[in-house]
Amino acid sequence: MVDGERIDGVWCHIWRRTDFSGEYYVNDLVLYADGTVVCDGATDLPGLKRLLDVGRLALTPPDAPVKVDERSKWESRWGEPRTPESFLLEVADRVEELNGRPAAARRCWDAAGRYAREPSEANRELLRAAYLAVPQHLRIFVLGDMDRLDRPLRILLTDVGAHVDGDGPLVTPEMHESELEYFRRQAEAIATAEQRRAALHADDPVTAGRPTVTSHQTVYPRGRPTEPGLFVLRNDFPAPIAYDGETYASVLHGYWALSAADTADRARIREAPSGRDAQEVGSGVVRRDGWTGLRLAVMAGLLRAKFTQHPELGTVLLGTEDARISYTGFSDSPFWLDARDDRGRNWVGRLLELVRSELALTQEPQRA
Repeated sequence: MVDGERIDGVWCHIWRRTDFSGEYYVNDLVLYADGTVVCDGATDLPGLKRLLDVGRLALTPPDAPVKVDERSKWESRWGEPRTPESFLLEVADRVEELNGRPAAARRCWDAAGRYAREPSEANRELLRAAYLAVPQHLRIFVLGDMDRLDRPLRILLTDVGAHVDGDGPLVTPEMHESELEYFRRQAEAIATAEQRRAALHADDPVTAGRPTVTSHQTVYPRGRPTEPGLFVLRNDFPAPIAYDGETYASVLHGYWALSAADTADRARIREAPSGRDAQEVGSGVVRRDGWTGLRLAVMAGLLRAKFTQHPELGTVLLGTEDARISYTGFSDSPFWLDARDDRGRNWVGRLLELVRSELALTQEPQRA
């Protein structure tokens, strides 16, 4: 999270040299959409290059045996060796992908489709540039064709009368036309799949929604502000709720009281001075039978009651429009939070989006 915004990322293994012994060990390298690279410290792409140049990071341990493919380049089914240069190209490419921009493989496919539609020399050179922009160790996989690999591209980029890769077949005009037809068939298949997908997803919005709205857990040591803003989305925001025959001072009061097996414990939790106090008391009592399977429905009911019984709070929730709601914090179970690890389920955020949709439905003009 950076200033409340979730930054997507990917990771891979890399070898890192220790400061004391100089030996290498496997470490995680994490790459984020903003170009930040983290491996025992944060850096950027130029910084990653420097770490590779000085040997602080390595793609393989220095004493690893070199794998040699004795077959000809045309017959080989292995990719080119991954070098620091091609790895940096791959990292830059993943940044593009994380930001929703076309990666090198997509650009190569687009160039191949353009050349198949209009087989001019200018489009062939554009295809060549797009193919060479793919990191060399990934080119063999660029078409996703495990039978033919990237050979259709290599044939098209070889002049008629020359051998592919210098040791492959002699290229003929018929071979070029055959590979152009290969890409035309692929384009037709992709277009058909996209049309099918569009029909199946016909209810999806046609424009991008609002950016994510993040609800932070906030502490106000000098008292809450007069205008609480998005703080009203928090479960500890004080808003009396009538639910299941009782009145609770906040969603947290209701949730933890209803989780308790004992009637006396429920009363103690309900009377706690604040939502977090209610959580503190509630966390130490015996839970009612089957609570794990019931808690989601109870939370949904409490949130629904909160925002329908307090229209001014419902207006704030509706003001988030179609934004994804990320509910973060440090006091609740990851089940409820948009946590960074794989335990984070963001169920409060998801239920807030559900209640928002229900409120919007009630405000829709009645149909005749």
